[in-house]
Amino acid sequence: MAGGLWRAVKRFILWDYERATWQYDLMVGLILAFIFLTPREWFRDQPRVPQASRISAPRGAQGEVVYWLEAELLAGVTPEERHRKAAEILRARNGRKLELRSLEPVVDSDNDIKGYVAFAKP
Repeated sequence: MAGGLWRAVKRFILWDYERATWQYDLMVGLILAFIFLTPREWFRDQPRVPQASRISAPRGAQGEVVYWLEAELLAGVTPEERHRKAAEILRARNGRKLELRSLEPVVDSDNDIKGYVAFAKP
């Protein structure tokens, strides 16, 4: 009995069954079930973008620097605290004091915030 079980496990691991047998179909079904039914969070394979690369800084008019901040950087921050938090993020990125003049949300056609444009003076 134990020998037959060991032989079946060995054949299963080594994929030793012929096509169109019920054992082969069972293995394929188990693989497909694993692929489609496993929660995505188990693997945590989403790319992680460092904070600094989610901010860009093109030059603005009158010596201002215009920063683009991704919406995720200020997610969960109340509208009253957004200006202060954005200033902290920009200071941490630049390592120097910046005066944040204004912070404007950029929204799409569904009024979802896609990011923020921050105008700062060095």
